[in-house]
Amino acid sequence: MRLVLASSSPFRRMLLENAGLTFDCRAADIDERAIENSADHGGPDEVAKVLANAKALDVSAHFPDALVIGSDQTMSLGDRVYHKAANRSEAKETLMSLSGKTHQLNSAIAIALDGKIVWEHVSHARLTARTLDEAYVDRYLDRVGDKAMSSVGAYQLEGEGIHLFSQIDGDYFTILGLPMLPLLEQLRHLGAIDG
Repeated sequence: MRLVLASSSPFRRMLLENAGLTFDCRAADIDERAIENSADHGGPDEVAKVLANAKALDVSAHFPDALVIGSDQTMSLGDRVYHKAANRSEAKETLMSLSGKTHQLNSAIAIALDGKIVWEHVSHARLTARTLDEAYVDRYLDRVGDKAMSSVGAYQLEGEGIHLFSQIDGDYFTILGLPMLPLLEQLRHLGAIDG
């Protein structure tokens, strides 16, 4: 079966390529904030799931008979759901709010076929930031530059962001935003990959 990744994320593409999958890519054309705000979707898990579904369904309309993989990730700390920082000041505020606390990444995957969701899943990772002082956060942001605005937590764990943490509970793939083990299991179940 033809596979399509509904994303332009180089990290998600890399994960599928490294797993040896053959697939096409097409970014979904959706307004994430409008979808998120259009209805009461419940907590961070449900928001991630709704957005993953919307991405998969949008791209599925362009690829009949293909399995389309949509994914999204939310980051939460208590009742607060974070979004990507628009600038350095917001990135610093995000990082300082995480200092000494444990936040959660909620990574959702959806698979659409012929305009219908046939599977969805949410995985979690819990990350505890070490106590950070403002001077260190400023130096960190100097080093990473605009990369801080490319992820919801203002960090990339696969890069210098690893220095921000004292403990991580959860798998690497969930942290990167595409829980590979449940996805591969489902693709085998659907007969889309060898298994």
